[in-house]
Amino acid sequence: MTDMLPSYVQGAWWTPADDPDAMLVRDASTGEPVTRVSTAGLDLGAALEYARTVGQASIGALTFHERAVLLKQMALALTERKEELYALSARTGATKADSWVDIDGGIGVLFSYSGKARREMPNARVYVDGPVETLSKDGSFLGRHIYTRLPGVAVQINAFNFPVWGSLEKFAPAFLAGMPTLVKPATPTGYLAEAYVRILVESGLLPAGSLQLVSGSVPDLFEHLRLGDIVGFTGSASTAERLRANDCVQTGGVRFTSETDSINASILGPDAVSGTPEFDAYVRQLVTEMTSKAGQKCTAIRRALVPTASVDAVIDAVRARIAERVVVGDPRAEGVTMGPLASIGQRDDVLAQVAKLEVAGGEVVIGATGTPSVTRGDGSIGESPDGAFVPPLMLRFPDAASDAVHEVEAFGPVASVIPYASVADAADIVARGGGSLVTSIATHDPAVAVELMSRISAFNGRVLLLDRDDARSSTGHGSPLPNLVHGGPGRAGGGEELGGIRAVLHHMQRTAVQGSPEMLTALTGVWHAGAASDSTGRHPFRKSLAELRIGDQVVSASREVTLADIETFAQFTGDTFYAHMDEEAAAANPFFPGRVAHGYLLVSWAAGLFVDPEPGPVLANYGLENLRFLTPVSPGDEIRVELTAKQITPRETDDYGEVRWDAVIRNQKDEIVAQYDVLTLVAKQLAAA
Repeated sequence: MTDMLPSYVQGAWWTPADDPDAMLVRDASTGEPVTRVSTAGLDLGAALEYARTVGQASIGALTFHERAVLLKQMALALTERKEELYALSARTGATKADSWVDIDGGIGVLFSYSGKARREMPNARVYVDGPVETLSKDGSFLGRHIYTRLPGVAVQINAFNFPVWGSLEKFAPAFLAGMPTLVKPATPTGYLAEAYVRILVESGLLPAGSLQLVSGSVPDLFEHLRLGDIVGFTGSASTAERLRANDCVQTGGVRFTSETDSINASILGPDAVSGTPEFDAYVRQLVTEMTSKAGQKCTAIRRALVPTASVDAVIDAVRARIAERVVVGDPRAEGVTMGPLASIGQRDDVLAQVAKLEVAGGEVVIGATGTPSVTRGDGSIGESPDGAFVPPLMLRFPDAASDAVHEVEAFGPVASVIPYASVADAADIVARGGGSLVTSIATHDPAVAVELMSRISAFNGRVLLLDRDDARSSTGHGSPLPNLVHGGPGRAGGGEELGGIRAVLHHMQRTAVQGSPEMLTALTGVWHAGAASDSTGRHPFRKSLAELRIGDQVVSASREVTLADIETFAQFTGDTFYAHMDEEAAAANPFFPGRVAHGYLLVSWAAGLFVDPEPGPVLANYGLENLRFLTPVSPGDEIRVELTAKQITPRETDDYGEVRWDAVIRNQKDEIVAQYDVLTLVAKQLAAA
């Protein structure tokens, strides 16, 4: 018998006293014991409280960028030891390719979120959402939306199929948001989750209380949850509904988001007949989704929707590709491309679901439900009764009338082919799945893609358009990406994960704040017009990042705009648009009193008015944002510019940072001519400059 799988709680590894009822976890290919799992005697309430106190304090002290840098360092630590994870992953039934998706995919999520946070979030603890709302005529009363961190715990209840990726894709955004995480992996593959947590613990990178692991059941977990906590669940729709009905979710304010099983579809367009690149791409993708992770993917294709005339061709092509490409067996054996299911229990459940589909009218046309012959770990070929093997299975339905094909999911290497008569018919079949994580469409006809998208988008969290132009670069039907939303309506759970910074904000509270410019500046770290500013002393361009303060300002002298200036700019740039060159045509325009100065002439002059040209801490100007021209400038008008340090964002890994400046160009009547943000890179210290 093997050792008990430990949990990591309250900053230490914990195992129960020997529990005769501990669950035995076996190798998916051989049936050999791997570990035992039990949480008998574990105080979950104390673990949650540890996260809310110690974890909240340690992560909350960090800025978004500091957390992002730690995520990258964690990714590097896991990369250095990922071969340990690969070795364990094989015991779950995963091939090397499957393990790459799970392990390297999970590490990739950490890298991706680290980069996105440093590019798209401030180096602060408050995230500003949307523009300023002016609530008074004089600008003394403003409104904004902000996101701040929640005070609780992000509880992960994960599925067995992706013990690394499935956990890290929840952990990364929660960590960035400043929430500690408690992970409860699925028991059949929890030893792989324990291994990645152990690597992170040993790296010393985890802030105290930021990540805890519970190896085993959590029967009283929901009794200890409260307002400020979040539960992220991945698993079956029935379990999700049972958890969602808990009092802490219904009336206690605990956020609950779920990503559940869905009967995903893939549509072969009417134009994608045999011999076209789209037909070939469709078949390749279908076989990949049937066999990757042995079909144990919430995003796998369960319904292959095919024009009636192409059904036989698709079945023949899938059969040929499986025969050519798929070798079922122990992942540790040479040449094996598809491993077993995660456990004997999973195997039996899949075969029971296939039997239901057969009773409902499905005919098995590829594969068989008997005990298969497989490649064993020693390279021999034969039956392996202690392994959880199921070969790729395809069923054919005569039509879409059966409810079962839209409701019963065999969570393994199983797909059903369903004929359709028209594009509208295919869309109706997709909808009968009751909400899906993903549907893919193989077509080279934009009209088909547009019609299907208009009909099926409401029933899907993601849609993949597959054609000859993107087939080689496509990440595939079954691959959620960190920068795109993962989730879906209805049966798929109704939640969202990933989606870039959206996922971080799911772990925060959005609040509308009303107040004076001074108060909003202090709260957000972003200067608001009307707040204190300082145009005395040294020019702000002479100040390093360490010296510069929000509100430091340049107020320039005025410069007159002449007709000669306008004509010179027009000839020099080639911009001879009539509003600048033809008095009569310009005056006929409802926006102009006559000939006016080019907007870009004014922006160029503004730079000359506010700049301090000598070498110094300002290293580069790398862009303008939110530029708007508000008042036309005629010959004889004067302009001046006010440039105010609006936001200061040091970069954690560089000796410089970003300064966002509020630029306002005014005329001699004090009217705003143009308004925009100037972005510069500024050295942290004068010595670095």
